[in-house]
Amino acid sequence: MSKRIDVTSHKTDDSFSYDIVITDGFRELGSLLEPVLKEGKKAALISDEQVYGLYGKEIEDILDEMGISCSVFVFAAGEESKNLDTVRDAYEFLIKNRFERRDVCIALGGGVVGDLTGFTAATYLRGISFIQIPTTLLAQTDSSIGGKTGVDFKHFKNMVGAFHQPLLCYMNMSTLKTLDRRQFLSGLGEVIKASLIKDEGFYNWIRSHFAEIDSLEHDALEEMIYRACVIKRDIVQRDPTEKGERALLNFGHTLGHAVEKCAGFSFFHGECVVLGMIAALYISMKRGYITETEYDEAYELFRSFGYTMKIGGLSKEEVIDAVRSDKKAEAGIVKFILSERIGSAVIVRDVTDQEMEEALDMIFE
Repeated sequence: MSKRIDVTSHKTDDSFSYDIVITDGFRELGSLLEPVLKEGKKAALISDEQVYGLYGKEIEDILDEMGISCSVFVFAAGEESKNLDTVRDAYEFLIKNRFERRDVCIALGGGVVGDLTGFTAATYLRGISFIQIPTTLLAQTDSSIGGKTGVDFKHFKNMVGAFHQPLLCYMNMSTLKTLDRRQFLSGLGEVIKASLIKDEGFYNWIRSHFAEIDSLEHDALEEMIYRACVIKRDIVQRDPTEKGERALLNFGHTLGHAVEKCAGFSFFHGECVVLGMIAALYISMKRGYITETEYDEAYELFRSFGYTMKIGGLSKEEVIDAVRSDKKAEAGIVKFILSERIGSAVIVRDVTDQEMEEALDMIFE
């Protein structure tokens, strides 16, 4: 039995409406694609080598049964492919296959595939439609929802991008069975983030259902994904282009992105976000926003799931310099998300270098 979440915004400058579908298998995909691929539209299936090898043929067969012309663009898996060179190759592919503005791109994969496909669709012919079929926990609960697309520029993460909402987010939970432990934990970090910034009840649910989540019990995962998607949906509906509240989703990302960059992207995104959340929670505790007990409980939750809690080989100065060059800095002022209380976050602009240094001591070996 699938679950559906409607994502709709009626804001005059950015209206959109689409469904998030959470289910097992691809059996419902054809009926959902039919309304958006009618009238002779073509589909460009964009994926990476790893994910395409697992699910590409099944998606092609579904499109073939629908009588949809499908062209396939596959690139090397990994963050190192999330750049303008790959986008350029995708443009060339779409041009050679004569894709028009009415045609559709389909992103089959994790966050890299979804971000890159979305950005390609947003900018090809000034914008064509695209569909998200996220296959990782991180993509299903975070990056596929809300229309943020983009690629890295040199060593700057997500520096080039656009807001471009999908027509559909189709989440096949069965794809999570192919994730290794680190990939799963990367996505789980974003789930815990959502609970910490918006829903104390969900945070407490995660803590009380630790064993079921840790053992990948189906019903627990389905409930967890659904609740995380609702949080993300509610935020992006109110603030589609990050002019205010949506910035709260960057909890853990200020220092997390800097650590990710300075470590040469050798850690998964969600792993670095967890380190960034530990640092942000520490600053929140030192400021008196949350109690020491609440900080310790969150730290223990991350530790219990088996996250890397300390990282070596980086300098505090290097990380703080990376923070100040991040795209989230405004006029040289770092926009930091702190925990106002468990289940609520706040944007602050007065975090000092000394506070960041002390917080980094908590995650540096």
